[in-house]
Amino acid sequence: MTEQIYLDHNASTPIAPEVRDAMLPLLEEAQGNPSSSHWAGRPARAAVQKAREQVAALIGASPAEIVLTSGGSEANNTALKGVWYAAGKPGAVVAISAVEHPATVEPARFLAVHGAELAILPVDETCRVAPDALDVLAGRELRLLSVMHANNEVGTLQPISELAAAAHAVGAVVHCDAAQSVGKVPVDVERLGVDLLSIAGHKLHAPKGIGALYVRSGLKLESLIHGAGHESGRRAGTESALLAAGLGAACELAASHLAGSAMVRDLRDGLWARLCAGLGDSVVRLGHPEHVLPNTLAVGFRGCVGGGILDRCPGLAASTGAACHGGGRDISATLRAMAVDPEIAAGSVRLSLGYETTAAEVIAAADMLIAAAREIESGRSG
Repeated sequence: MTEQIYLDHNASTPIAPEVRDAMLPLLEEAQGNPSSSHWAGRPARAAVQKAREQVAALIGASPAEIVLTSGGSEANNTALKGVWYAAGKPGAVVAISAVEHPATVEPARFLAVHGAELAILPVDETCRVAPDALDVLAGRELRLLSVMHANNEVGTLQPISELAAAAHAVGAVVHCDAAQSVGKVPVDVERLGVDLLSIAGHKLHAPKGIGALYVRSGLKLESLIHGAGHESGRRAGTESALLAAGLGAACELAASHLAGSAMVRDLRDGLWARLCAGLGDSVVRLGHPEHVLPNTLAVGFRGCVGGGILDRCPGLAASTGAACHGGGRDISATLRAMAVDPEIAAGSVRLSLGYETTAAEVIAAADMLIAAAREIESGRSG
């Protein structure tokens, strides 16, 4: 049987045992509506409030500043559209980076159709936005800046605090998509200086279908989902005590995961060293060498197609930044924005480790990738 190794934690993480254990009692004990005041609703309401407190504690916020959502996409949509429509007038600038996730890009494009001026901030070859990137917007009204904390493809961490300070200096609201960073590196909303911050539960060992949006106290935000006054009037819809408990437990667990981030980083660096030893300069590391998630290794296999590499590693779960369509190669927007050599970009593979990843799995994965690259090279020269 082919050995199965999961190195795609940036796509989704498995539900942690501690999270599962926190959720199981809610299947029987919280059948009431969290908005109800009777005996059946009180346990559900208590579970939702506890979860709100756990999420807030992880990011240095107040529980009242946490809005529970269905995931990171809803959180991003609520942040961008909520700020725009709360302002009540068109014509201002909404700025995002060139390497945002579609969950930010598409709401921003929607706002552009409805009166916003969309500005795309470039990145350098390491995927970083320059701290002075907003200078090009001088003289224009910047209403909202949205930049991800960590890039999902190459793991590069952005200078959020510097960007936030520059945006606040001209009166803009700042949103940060922290789906990839929460649970992997310390995230504190005060240190980052952001007004809104998105969390996706399934990126930090909680179930899919739950997330959160931090909304700084006093910030005016139009609801994305209208209805009854749930979530202090910021998001209509009966809360799921079950999913909320899972997210809360995952956020509490994340503190211990952060303490072990050095171990994950060492495993990642060992994976890179083994690939280099086996393939030399035919493998290239992508992203920032220092400002990067500890679990993420993005590499380009020169002269290969990423999908072709992974096809030869059936037991390895990982992602690629390029796809082939009708003989052509579709390079991801992130790699294009970084101006990665097309030959390298076509062979890009993202390897994202988890806290449960073992040294033996890292060695086995590296050996699979090396063998696959050599097989492709042998086929070209044969």
